[in-house]
Amino acid sequence: MVEQARGAASPARYGFTDDRAGALLRAAGWWDDAGPDESSSGVLVALSRAADPDLALRGLDRIREADEAGWAALSEALCQDKAFRGRLIAVLGTSSALADFLVGSPGEWRRLARDKCTETDCFADELLAAVQANQPDALTGTAAEQALKAAYRGVLLEIAAADLGHVVEPTLDAPSYAEVTGRLTALAEAALVSGLTVAHAELAAKDVDDTRLAIIAMGKCGGRELNYVSDVDVIFVGDGDLQLAIRLASTTMRVVGNACFEVDAALRPEGKAGALVRTLEGHTAYYQKWARTWEFQALLKARAVAGDAELGQRYVEMVDDIVWSAAERENFVEDVQQMRRRVEKHVPSDLVDRELKLGRGGLRDVEFAVQLLQLVHGRADTSLRSASTMDALQALGEGGYVGLADAADLETSYEFLRTVEHRLQLRRLRRTHLFPDASETAELRTLARAVGIKPERGRGEDEVLVADFRRYAQRIRRLHEKLFYRPLLQSVAGVPTEALRLTTKQAAMRLAALGYAAPDGALQHIKALTAGVSRRASIQHALLPVILDLLADTPDPDGGLLAYRKVSEALEETPWYLRVLRDEGAVVERLALLLGTSKLVPDLLVRAPEVLQLLGDPGRLAGREPAEVAKSLRATVRRQPGVKAAVAAARSLRRHEMLRVAAADLLGLLDVRAVCEALSSVWVAVLQSALAAATRKRQAELGRKPANIAVIGMGRLGGAELGYGSDADVLFVCEANEGAEDGEAVRFASSVAETVRQMLGQPSADPPLQVDADLRPEGRGGPLVRTLESYRAYYARWGEVWEAQALLRARYIAGDDDLGERFIEMIDKIRYPEGGLDATRVREVRRMKARVQTERIPRGTDPNLNTKLGRGGLADVEWTVQLLQLRHAHELPALRTTATPSALSASVDAGLMDPQDAASLTEAWLLATRVRNATMLVRGKASDQVPSSGRDLAAVARVLGYSDEDDPGEFLDYYRRTTRRAHAIVERVFFQD
Repeated sequence: MVEQARGAASPARYGFTDDRAGALLRAAGWWDDAGPDESSSGVLVALSRAADPDLALRGLDRIREADEAGWAALSEALCQDKAFRGRLIAVLGTSSALADFLVGSPGEWRRLARDKCTETDCFADELLAAVQANQPDALTGTAAEQALKAAYRGVLLEIAAADLGHVVEPTLDAPSYAEVTGRLTALAEAALVSGLTVAHAELAAKDVDDTRLAIIAMGKCGGRELNYVSDVDVIFVGDGDLQLAIRLASTTMRVVGNACFEVDAALRPEGKAGALVRTLEGHTAYYQKWARTWEFQALLKARAVAGDAELGQRYVEMVDDIVWSAAERENFVEDVQQMRRRVEKHVPSDLVDRELKLGRGGLRDVEFAVQLLQLVHGRADTSLRSASTMDALQALGEGGYVGLADAADLETSYEFLRTVEHRLQLRRLRRTHLFPDASETAELRTLARAVGIKPERGRGEDEVLVADFRRYAQRIRRLHEKLFYRPLLQSVAGVPTEALRLTTKQAAMRLAALGYAAPDGALQHIKALTAGVSRRASIQHALLPVILDLLADTPDPDGGLLAYRKVSEALEETPWYLRVLRDEGAVVERLALLLGTSKLVPDLLVRAPEVLQLLGDPGRLAGREPAEVAKSLRATVRRQPGVKAAVAAARSLRRHEMLRVAAADLLGLLDVRAVCEALSSVWVAVLQSALAAATRKRQAELGRKPANIAVIGMGRLGGAELGYGSDADVLFVCEANEGAEDGEAVRFASSVAETVRQMLGQPSADPPLQVDADLRPEGRGGPLVRTLESYRAYYARWGEVWEAQALLRARYIAGDDDLGERFIEMIDKIRYPEGGLDATRVREVRRMKARVQTERIPRGTDPNLNTKLGRGGLADVEWTVQLLQLRHAHELPALRTTATPSALSASVDAGLMDPQDAASLTEAWLLATRVRNATMLVRGKASDQVPSSGRDLAAVARVLGYSDEDDPGEFLDYYRRTTRRAHAIVERVFFQD
């Protein structure tokens, strides 16, 4: 039976895919014609567990060929010693570079077969012994470098074997992240000590008493968190003969660089352009006068590791005094955040999702956040003053500055990314931070096995690894911002532990550092929200760190916090309000963006709080069809008992829809045309409902209905292009029913129309519902309502060209369908005149446009920044389109549209306009519409003027898609450039014959 099982086996059973696997196993003596040898079954099982079984087997075969004399001993050790077997095969299956080392250094595998000193202090002894330090014949030059390289690689092999062994042999202990990085750091320190010793030997300067040199570790070495392959950042401090100290430093860099790793001294004062070695006094003077914010951030990790211990300690003490006051510098937090953004920008866009170190949700996100919190809060809490990211994060959690769960999540995510980084670097001992592409299945599988990931049901190791990587990266990015404000909240709201309390002055300083322009006012809002011991205060206590953090990334953090307080106080009796904020993180994030950007949204929200619940579901927030909304609104209003109740319901539903659309707009879920369509649709539904209610009321009073009424939408309402602050331009038309005179019909219809205008136009905190009928015949001096025949007679006898132009945007929107359709049919002959316009009427249109734009732009404003009447603005584009319609729509039915973008598109199809010209005009029109809407959202009141400075400008730019790191002036430049180009086209097209 055993023979049958052996005969049925094949190398593929053990995970080998290389066709040469069988031959290599035979050469090693672990396989024969019948299959695997029984004594070597443990080796085969171990090979099957390796990250890359083929790589491990090839590595063993190369060692066999390089050291045939020692192969028997190696093979026996593999078969008999599980610990050795696990370490060696794990290394060979993960790192081709360490396999090269073992092949080139026969016998070095024995390092993994015996108990070694696990104390990191032994590393320096081994490396110093390799260069024969403290001996008369101490090595120098190339000989020292080669000896140091071999010893360094040998110790690195041991560290890697201890790190990886448990993957192949589960009985081996898995060292912690801190143990691995601590050993790597200790090895780097030993290399620096040995390199400096060689430098002394080369320069015969070891015993010179008046020259001292201290090596200060920075970065990950300073934090005892080194990778397998990393530059080691250092700063050199000298005393005595500085020229000799510089020679010692440069020689150390050469020796260690050639033997172990690159030594980078670019973090020194003035960077690479500065002196390699400075005195302690020189460093002190530089940091006190010239240092930039990022240098203080880097100095967090400064630690003396080699050379003169007393000088190094004095340097660290000097740095401590300077670093822990750095947060008081002006714009400190902004500088740190800007630096983080610059780091992110350096990552190519096609690699940003795979960059472990610098990408979004990468290692730098954790490190920057932790360091910023340390620098801000470490001034008062010395427990935060750690060079280690993980130790500092733990201290932040234990001190209450970060939630314990958040700290644990960040710690787990950070360790995962660092472990992945280590495994990637071990492969070829090259510095890399790039996660494999999704198409590199074999590479991903090997990496996953090296990390220790097992396949799950329905998913291979590679799929599990990719999912874990994305999950941890997303978690890091999500938690990154939350770290900023939690200690501030605890200080203001009152933490039970006295040691964690902060004075009001300290809290105000922190708020100022975090971007609040009026920190004292912000403190009052925080105190008001968290006062007392009620459940509401407790929930606010938990929510405010996130709110403060998110508001700090909006254009107006102070205004946003005030708005949050007003909304919270207005809705404090709403049972679900705080629960939604507490339980749905997306709602909090989106609410903070809305409150910190818009003055319109908070005012609407206190009267339409139900929209808050939609913020967690973008589909519900932005996915409603305008027709569905209008139908629902009409049905709701129709059920109301009287006209007042009906109009109140219509106003309430309009408020709800306006807030929903505004929120979706600010969150980038709706484009400008969808916004205008939605706002126009709800306005139409409100008019339809109000008209129906007023008609029913008047009919009930009279006992009959003398007339049918139709409402004709004009202007932006007719074009379905309304903005947040737009009035509803309309015409009222009536027709007498059988048995009624025209006069009675007009009186009935006028009463109904006036009721609609008055009820909708009543003063309100909402944006006004102004029904404007000034475009009717004879304007304000004419009757509010006319019969269809009266309109026909007026336009035939008295109609002017501007009235025909206004009718281009007329469409039936409410009332009697048949009457409305017949009105539209009647005006078609007026607005689409047969034969177009003669030269006289064309000149009249042109003169009228010039007069309107000259007379109506407010004095003292920049005419080029007026969205309606300015150069290249709405009027420029609309007058151009309308002139084309007046001249050609009779012959070209496609031009008969009330929507400006549609008319532009039809003009291109008809050959009346160049496609590029039409595209430029469409872009300008859409931009002006967006800016007009954004200005209303930001200011809370309608304005045609583009903000030209301050927070309003920044907020409008953010609404239009510019990030907080962009200069708002870029938006203004884009607006000017776009409208200037459009105006040039208007001048050419509008005045061409």
